Amino acid sequence: MIVRLNPGLPHPQQPKGRPARRLPSTVKQIRAENTQLLKDIGLAVRNERARHGVTRKTLAQQCQVSERYLAQVELGEANPSALVLDSIARALGLSPVDLMPSPGRLDPGRRELLSRLQRLPTADLAALVGSHDRVRRSDAPNGRARRIALVGLRGAGKSTLGSALSKRLAAPFVEIDKMIEHEHGAPVATLFEVYGHNAFRRYERECLSGIVASHVSVVIATAGGIVADDETFARLLDQTHVIWLQASPSEHMRRVMEQGDFRPMEHNCDAMKDLVAILDARAPSYGHAHARLDTSGKTVEACVDELVGIAERLFANL
Repeated sequence: MIVRLNPGLPHPQQPKGRPARRLPSTVKQIRAENTQLLKDIGLAVRNERARHGVTRKTLAQQCQVSERYLAQVELGEANPSALVLDSIARALGLSPVDLMPSPGRLDPGRRELLSRLQRLPTADLAALVGSHDRVRRSDAPNGRARRIALVGLRGAGKSTLGSALSKRLAAPFVEIDKMIEHEHGAPVATLFEVYGHNAFRRYERECLSGIVASHVSVVIATAGGIVADDETFARLLDQTHVIWLQASPSEHMRRVMEQGDFRPMEHNCDAMKDLVAILDARAPSYGHAHARLDTSGKTVEACVDELVGIAERLFANL
């Protein structure tokens, strides 16, 4: 009988009186023809983990595998079972199909769209196809009214610039993170830790729906990971004018350190490396924004002046 060992669990104790057998250095031998496939799977796992802003340690704990083994999966050096891939996908709110290479090595944008379609229930997919014309019409600027949503990583300036921009536009300013904390009675970090990323993204979606229903004119500061939830980000693009606030990785890191906020890089000696990975993973989604502003090396006043000009151009077709 062959016993498959889960690399994330302790090995069973060797019966007394028998010499311990030497375990192989790898759980499974990897055939040469599978090498590229495993590298592609590992890249998908690494990118999705970064896109969701989850540390390797946290994901390993949620999947009940060792952090070392998860690192081997991400490097394409391990041959994970279907159950391991399923546990990784579920921890990230995905389907295992999302972690498999797409035919023809699709570009990230097309891969993202196919991934979203694959996760839709059949009834929802049929409704989407049937309402194609309505969806196209809802993409018109009129559907976004005078709502501005700022997206970007922590340290991009969403809170500071959003507050100043709202005053210039004579519009309310809403921070989704603060709204979630108020409604659920706990800091964002605690909500993530206790309820998980999927629950937080649901709170985020509910808050966005409430903001849109209550305001035709508003400036919204979103959470950096809002792009990790395809449905929420699609609503944001349909119902607001989205502006991506950009900055260099070093500028992001400096601002985050000044804020004293290190989620999700707390106690992580590779903080800068992880920040760059998160930015790279989210950039294709952020790139769908209707406008962008690079804030690196600029004063708050200069950035606000540029944002006012961008907002006026976005509102011009209303």
